[in-house]
Amino acid sequence: MSKYTLKESDFLQISHIELLAKQVVEGFLTGLHKSPYHGFSVEFAEHRQYNNGESTKNIDWKLFGRTDKLFVKRFEEETNLRCQLVIDTSGSMYFPTDGINKIRFSIVAAASLIQLMKKQRDASGISLFHEELWFHTPSKLGLSHQKLLFSKLQSCLEIPTQQKSSDIAKTLHYLAEGLHKRSMVIVFSDFFQSNSSELFESLKHLKYNKHEVILFDVQDFKQELEFDFDNRPYIFKDIETGEELKLHPNAVIETYKTQYKNYKEALKLKCLQYKIDYHEAIIGTDFNQVLQTFISKR
Repeated sequence: MSKYTLKESDFLQISHIELLAKQVVEGFLTGLHKSPYHGFSVEFAEHRQYNNGESTKNIDWKLFGRTDKLFVKRFEEETNLRCQLVIDTSGSMYFPTDGINKIRFSIVAAASLIQLMKKQRDASGISLFHEELWFHTPSKLGLSHQKLLFSKLQSCLEIPTQQKSSDIAKTLHYLAEGLHKRSMVIVFSDFFQSNSSELFESLKHLKYNKHEVILFDVQDFKQELEFDFDNRPYIFKDIETGEELKLHPNAVIETYKTQYKNYKEALKLKCLQYKIDYHEAIIGTDFNQVLQTFISKR
């Protein structure tokens, strides 16, 4: 399918998150409909065969023209899916400090998913956390509820860098028990949890309670994955604690990359073990990596 991206200048000057989300989704769907990807509907829940004697108002005449058979568009009063979007707002999500950071990418990606679910009559809710779960609304349908979600995400873009640590495990344990049964839980985080065993237990808890789980491991490619810095000393500052450390990148690059890789591989392995969908989300202006994953799972 074709790749749809935003201009970085547009992305960095977000003044209306809902309009931006619509732009992202419409661009994505245009590419989707031009691709060989079939089976995704943006207008109705499903087709069923027409029964003689019933009303003809919902017959899909375009489909009749292609198949010479009568099918009815069936619109569901109840939602097809309940989806909870969980966003990490801890200090590390505000990295990098220049350009597109992890929190902005996550918020726009979440808003785009809400817009996509709106077209499918899927219920959506958001949960925002750092050390605590500081905002939570369960998944619902309805225009007023969606306006609330967009408004909250918009306000998040205007919050300055928070010197807060992250307790992902506590949040996921709470959601595992509190969400409607068999919800889809989509998490945007860099998954920097000090105690990895607690994180793994919380993921296991979600699956045990029959929730579908998709993890988007939000990462910066240049500095975070590749540790690509100029050949000079730097003062590295922990965004969450304020602790500073002066060092030369070349002196630690191999150790850093090895430890980073080992931690992420352990997370991937646990997700595979628990049958959780794990995806790296590289920050930038391409949201297909998120939307396509949702469509495939959906």
